[in-house]
Amino acid sequence: MGIVYLRDGTPFVFEAVQPVKLTPLAAWVERGEKGRFVVKRLKDADARLTPAVLQKMRSVGEQFAGKSYDLYFEWSDDRIYCSELVWKVFDRGAGIQLGERQTMGDFDLSHPAVEAKIKERFGDHVPLSEVVVSPVAIFSARELETVYEN
Repeated sequence: MGIVYLRDGTPFVFEAVQPVKLTPLAAWVERGEKGRFVVKRLKDADARLTPAVLQKMRSVGEQFAGKSYDLYFEWSDDRIYCSELVWKVFDRGAGIQLGERQTMGDFDLSHPAVEAKIKERFGDHVPLSEVVVSPVAIFSARELETVYEN
């Protein structure tokens, strides 16, 4: 998950990996499963994403560039994870909240693979009240429409 930026006509994805950075779109797609991806856009982007708003969003994003990936999904600006990056850039740069934030406790953490990863990261102190935004929440946001998928 990330935000597509055009630099001199070349598409890049601004994403929270290690570290937060711009990745050429082709390399980003290549990391995915079987080269599949979906592009979504704000439904009323032409009206709401004016040049001034887009510049503000870029400025907000620049504050996160180079930050470490957040394995603990904390709602802070010290480290950042993929959907948190997208949410915060839209919220702080455009006043648009994409998708519903939840708490860690809202998720089903009972799958054995999930349980193992949670135990590895948090031990016996899972922060169930930690605010998070999931990739699914943003992907399903009613403010977005699909403009391309392969």
